[in-house]
This record gives sequence, C-alpha cells and structure tokens, in this order.
Amino acid sequence: MNDRLKAAFVGAVSGIAGVTKVAAQEDIAAAGNGGTANASANGGAVALGDVNSGGNAGNAISVGDTGSLICDKYGKCYGSDGGGVSVDGGAVANSTTIDISADGGTAIADASGGDYNIAFVS
Repeated sequence: MNDRLKAAFVGAVSGIAGVTKVAAQEDIAAAGNGGTANASANGGAVALGDVNSGGNAGNAISVGDTGSLICDKYGKCYGSDGGGVSVDGGAVANSTTIDISADGGTAIADASGGDYNIAFVS
C-alpha cells in the first residue's frame, strides 16, 4: 500500500477507536449494591412511679393556754375557760419539676454489597 493510503487507514481506525472509547466512558456499572439501609434510635416509653415532692404539710403552729381573765364592772377578775381562738397559718406552696428523657442513642445502618461482586456494562 502506498503511504497515503496507510495513513488514511490508520487515521480512520484511530478515530473509530477514539469514538468507542468516549462512548464507553458514558456507561456506568454498579456492583455490590446492598440496597436501602434504615436505622432508628427510638427511645421507647418511660414509666414513672410515685413522685414524693415533700411532706405535704402546712405551717406548724402551736397554740398555748387560751384561758383569760374576765373582770366585772367593779374590778373583780375571774378566771375563764377561754373564748374563741382564730389561727391563720398563712399560705403553703410546693412546686415540683420533673425532667424525663428517653433518648435512644445512636443508630447505625449498613448496606454493604459484600465481596466478589460482578458488574456488566452492556
């Protein structure tokens, strides 16, 4: 063959090989696709028993002898068994704050495809 014909032939073969190479680069092959992996770290339910928030008692009040002297218009005084007594203990308040958490921690999921997988590009 003459040199010009050989050069044209080599150029055509190179061009076709180059186009084939570019076309092959667009194909995608995946091997070992493990699918979808879902993970959940739900904390679940919390059961709370009795909460003792103090003695639940009001103010402590002590009342002593309630007897008194009653004096007549002449100034003579006599002992009495006592009269009515009113006692006010004031207001009592009690506050309790409870903070409960049911954290589930960390969830880990793995969708590995494994080893020795084969992929084909068509």
